[in-house]
Amino acid sequence: MTLLKLENVYKTYHMGKVSVPVLKNINLEIKKGEYVSIMGPSGSGKSTMMNLIGALDRPSKGRILLNGTDISKLSDDRLATLRQKMVGFVFQQFNLIPRLTTLENVELPMWFAGLPKRARAKRARDLLIQVGLGDRLTHKSTELSGGQMQRVAIARALANKPEIILADEPTGNLDSKSGAEIARMLDRLNDEGKTIIIVTHDPTLAKIARRIISLKDGEIVDDRIS
Repeated sequence: MTLLKLENVYKTYHMGKVSVPVLKNINLEIKKGEYVSIMGPSGSGKSTMMNLIGALDRPSKGRILLNGTDISKLSDDRLATLRQKMVGFVFQQFNLIPRLTTLENVELPMWFAGLPKRARAKRARDLLIQVGLGDRLTHKSTELSGGQMQRVAIARALANKPEIILADEPTGNLDSKSGAEIARMLDRLNDEGKTIIIVTHDPTLAKIARRIISLKDGEIVDDRIS
């Protein structure tokens, strides 16, 4: 089953009178349950593609279908609702809110989705136990290691049971041991049926995925099974 499809997608940024083409004629299909890495050097268009896949931005031209819905044409409100339900984000910088506990950070997406307090607290606790942080429920991010913060971020990404986990350089700020733990965790989530898309410039991380898509100068130059 096709979960994500990009058809003839272009993205151009306009800065004053200057137009900067970033993505050019991208055609891509990702099926439910795949584990895909999108890699390439700085400036290749990886981050822009991540923003488009994650419904954080719209293409300048072309269509993006997520679960059959053309997200290019949705209103901002409908796009935000779809993004909230369909995509879980894991960022290099963790993006945790320092004043909140780990439990509260994981609860946050469910709060936005309108889940009742008791239900979201239970799911947040279960997710933190799942990622090995059942003894860190009341800790703030300043009391956690980098690897622990990224595990909280993964738990938060799973909060609303998304179809896709989209990870942007998820091990970029971690030491090799913590990075390997996060890589294994993502691998395990894929084994459980989650669609995982990693955006990275690190070939070692990219090879963990089952499929590697390489970008250069805004175009797909390689798409292969690893």
